[in-house]
Amino acid sequence: MKTVRLTMAQALLKFLNNQYVSIDGEERKFVRGVFGIFGHGNVTGIGQALEDDPHGLPYFQGKNEQGMAHAAIAYAKQKNRLEIFACTTSIGPGALNMVTAAAVATVNRIPLLLLPGDVFACRQPDPVLQQIEDPTDYTVTANDAFKPVSRYWDRIERPEQLMTAALHAMRVLTDPAETGTVTLCLPQDVQAEAYDYPVSFFDKRVHVIERRPLTAAARERAVNLIRRKKRPILIAGGGVHYSLALKELAAFAEAFHIPVAETQAGKSALPHDHPLNVGGIGVTGSRAANLLAKEADLVIAVGTRLTDFTTSSKWLFQNPDVEILSINVSPFDAVKLDATPAVADAKEALAALTDALRAVGYRSGYAEGEIRRLKAQWDDEVDRLYAWEHPDGLTQTRALGVINEALDEDAIIVAAAGGLPGDLHRLWRCRKPKTYHLEYGFSCMGYEVCGALGVKMAEPDREVYALVGDGSYLMLHSELVTSLQEGLKITVLLFDNGGYQCIHGLQKAHGSRGFGNEFRLRDAETGRLTGPYLAIDYAQHARALGAKAYTARTTDELREALERAKGETVSTLIHIHVLPETGTGAYEAWWRVGVAEASDNPHVCAAHEAMRRRVDEARRW
Repeated sequence: MKTVRLTMAQALLKFLNNQYVSIDGEERKFVRGVFGIFGHGNVTGIGQALEDDPHGLPYFQGKNEQGMAHAAIAYAKQKNRLEIFACTTSIGPGALNMVTAAAVATVNRIPLLLLPGDVFACRQPDPVLQQIEDPTDYTVTANDAFKPVSRYWDRIERPEQLMTAALHAMRVLTDPAETGTVTLCLPQDVQAEAYDYPVSFFDKRVHVIERRPLTAAARERAVNLIRRKKRPILIAGGGVHYSLALKELAAFAEAFHIPVAETQAGKSALPHDHPLNVGGIGVTGSRAANLLAKEADLVIAVGTRLTDFTTSSKWLFQNPDVEILSINVSPFDAVKLDATPAVADAKEALAALTDALRAVGYRSGYAEGEIRRLKAQWDDEVDRLYAWEHPDGLTQTRALGVINEALDEDAIIVAAAGGLPGDLHRLWRCRKPKTYHLEYGFSCMGYEVCGALGVKMAEPDREVYALVGDGSYLMLHSELVTSLQEGLKITVLLFDNGGYQCIHGLQKAHGSRGFGNEFRLRDAETGRLTGPYLAIDYAQHARALGAKAYTARTTDELREALERAKGETVSTLIHIHVLPETGTGAYEAWWRVGVAEASDNPHVCAAHEAMRRRVDEARRW
């Protein structure tokens, strides 16, 4: 057997550089590079391997470990899970900074490869700098924190263990049903140890993503269920994008006159003006979609996890005869809400069902013009909100309308948390697929700017905009600097409304007067944060980092700033002052949150009773 002597870190990079995926006969390189921040747990291991022999994997210098992992997630998501970046860190805090991002990837079913440094496997110098010691279990390190947020976790304590671990890592990363975060913990001494690896370990590997077909039995069950129903609604989730099923989705809906509602991950699967696209679904959905969902006797869920936001905490589907048909490549997701599962690839399943339902002459029973009327009414509501002027300043919905009109049709927006995802899900008009990039499975504050960098890396020829609130921006904007360093222009649209206004509004909607969520000075008399708003010049902050920046307080200033930003060649920030509480509200939807059962505030008690009534109305799937 022919061998080559390499350190474990060198062998890992050499292996990763020769991994490919193939879908529908199209082959592409899977691992595109490495994000990293070096410390004593990886600089002389993977760091040395990247410096001396990078094996064709470019290195990108992160500025925050969570931020660079968010960028890697966004890249993989924009590439429909067919390409990834690995992330390397030191031990201790450097590694643990990625735990949140690991959860983001796993929750959203996005492949993410994390390579955190670990303590010495030999234990000779223990306890080392940044080592956590558990006196009851000495095998525990900080990296054990990744176990609950990883789809596959391993610690490589001998260099030869890499060969098994790497194959399992690729198995999970390339499996549409199992994918998420893969964490390979790399002790700092083992990274530098050499081993005679079989040359065959580094042969080119092509991981074929085989589309799971809809079995004959599952097709028959699905057809029999659909044929009995007159008012179906289809929910398009992220799986529609990842399975490249956009044409099949449109053909299915058009063939049988079925309205299509979109989750956050599914949005842009159909253009906004498609006659059967009724908008977002659920808590952040449109009135058209939610009214249809309430009366639907069948919900066809395609590639969605059916979360509480999609189902309005299981309250939305109110027809007593409603049933769920779930088309999903993951059996775990396919059985949720006691659904009839159709465990299959979305593209395969939609095509098979289209043929089968045509053969039996199926068509939905919606009245002529019913869907068109609801859609037209919702379009009017979006127009109204986009035009909403306020004498005291710029409203958030007006700002979104100006932005939606100004951006090119193939520009990509990125968002994640706060009030913006709800407004965007309801109002944003997508004209082309993959122009709407929302991380809303984990709704992670701080994803926006970092995610925009990852999207720009995936789509370097398109304009990429991060829509972010002031709260999220303050939490994490580190990779704005990386975008400047790499010459990857992103535009940050920072909505400044003076704090965590989304949660402030949630408080007030449930009886509170509002507490602890606005960016205000502490009042000397009350001792609470109820003084004047903090005056923060975010444009000046961005300029200090090296970005271009503009400030907008009016519609005209915003239009001008957007036009000037298009002409900039480096990353740009527009500081947009918007009035608090000028976003959208719920439309025919409800979201369950825990409300205090006992309080001296009668409004809180009333909110609790209202919550209990909705819980009683909700289905108990």
